[in-house]
Amino acid sequence: MRTLERTREDLAAFLRARRERLSPVDVGLPIGRRRRCPGLRREEVAALAGVGLTWYTWLEQGRDIGVSATFLDNLARVLKLDATERRHLFLLAHERPPAEPGKTWCVVPSLVRRLMHDLTPHPAYVLNLRWDVLAFNAAADQLFAFDVHPPQRRNMLWLLFTDPTLHECFVDWEGQAKQILSSFRRDFARGAQEAGIHELVDELEQVSPEFKTWWRQHEVHAPCSGVRKLMVDGNAESFEHTSLTVDEDRHLRLVVYARQQDDSASE
Repeated sequence: MRTLERTREDLAAFLRARRERLSPVDVGLPIGRRRRCPGLRREEVAALAGVGLTWYTWLEQGRDIGVSATFLDNLARVLKLDATERRHLFLLAHERPPAEPGKTWCVVPSLVRRLMHDLTPHPAYVLNLRWDVLAFNAAADQLFAFDVHPPQRRNMLWLLFTDPTLHECFVDWEGQAKQILSSFRRDFARGAQEAGIHELVDELEQVSPEFKTWWRQHEVHAPCSGVRKLMVDGNAESFEHTSLTVDEDRHLRLVVYARQQDDSASE
């Protein structure tokens, strides 16, 4: 539990505004004849949220009282807050929003596609939470040969463990694959409620002994960024690589590779 300090007045105003924009019909209540104020009454919100009227009144008056994450979730549901408003409610109440379930998004906004293609000659591609390769520029296709695979199999983790061409592309494939897999595990945890991400893991365990062994070791590393050696036209070249979040709500990430300027730099 935390107490409200500097944001009490803002929280009170926000709650009143959101309460007053709702009608009884919105929450399944009869309208009634004697309703002098717009929107829901405080006692209606309190009852729907499962708290006492006095306590809710104090909260809406900006008094310094403690609130829990469970109550805030109930209140967000009663007031029919969208994801942005819910997050704002938690921040005003000095509570950290509970992690929202990850969703596998499959559409790349046009602006993101433009940014990706503008990065040429640097290889770049867009991944979703499941690590499906949703879009890529010509330089990335030349490096990783994404286009030879059907869209439903254009998944970075799947190709890493099943595609001999991509296997040959990575210098020290075993070391790199372990690191990449441990990075994927973080996204797996975020998308644990998505059936598709479980299907991917189950299928990989059936077709790749390496994946099955390493996946069950439960290694978790820092995000994939740094220097990676790749084979290009028969020569090993060092690439710096990083991931940029381009749409946090949709879990879209832009992965960019750039040839390292100084190959003598440490990996």
